[in-house]
Amino acid sequence: MKIATFNINGIKARVNALPEWLDEAQPDVVVLQEIKSVDEGFPREIFEERGYNVETHGQKSFNGVAILSKLPLEDVTLGLPGDPEDEQARWIEATVVGKTAIRICGLYLPNGNPVELTADGTPVSGGKYDYKLLWMARMQKRAEDLLSQEMPFLMAGDYNIIPQAEDAKRPEAWHEDALHRPESRAAYQCLLNLGLTEAFRARTQASGHYSFWDYQAGAWNRDDGIRIDHFLLSPQVADLLRDCQIDKEIRGREKPSDHVPVWVDLDI
Repeated sequence: MKIATFNINGIKARVNALPEWLDEAQPDVVVLQEIKSVDEGFPREIFEERGYNVETHGQKSFNGVAILSKLPLEDVTLGLPGDPEDEQARWIEATVVGKTAIRICGLYLPNGNPVELTADGTPVSGGKYDYKLLWMARMQKRAEDLLSQEMPFLMAGDYNIIPQAEDAKRPEAWHEDALHRPESRAAYQCLLNLGLTEAFRARTQASGHYSFWDYQAGAWNRDDGIRIDHFLLSPQVADLLRDCQIDKEIRGREKPSDHVPVWVDLDI
């Protein structure tokens, strides 16, 4: 089973590029981020024509996540548990049943910038960085719940986290950014410490692999990228991992997203 994650940075802007990639790559399941569309405005028929079941958790102009699956999607839930007042569309879950059932968690983790800190260095309550870290704490709680249920699962999407220096062309430029601050990386490490496996790093430890290149300052032409799109696998799913790759060349095409697809191949 081939499962991909792709921050498309607006379904309207990628209405041609996304189907083109799907036809080439033929993933069985795709989690999308930043669809930037309400549910009613998502062009689901384009994907249904290709044999995909479509579930969306949309929001006007911002955020928005979706799951496309050639297999039936069961028990679909929207929103990350833990804060009923959080209205941002950043989390979607569904179970996909192949030879075994896997819970797919698609996420678009908050960026967190600008970083606002108090005099003692803690995030300002109610600020964007505070929201990011609280969101990550809720995500950890969700992972703990799924682990306690012994349900095979994966968490895939745009984490807005640069885990280590090797994941940036210029790591020194990101030291004070919310994507690479110590608190952000520590929260990410807490997820790994639960026993989750980061799929890409399970396959290669080499530097120079990125999934995002900014539109500004010729970042793509200089390969000035960062790796922020990740798959975290539960132990049962990690045992099924065959490969994890980044479709880098997509970034060089016409009207690309600033992200590229990342995918895993599971022995299911």
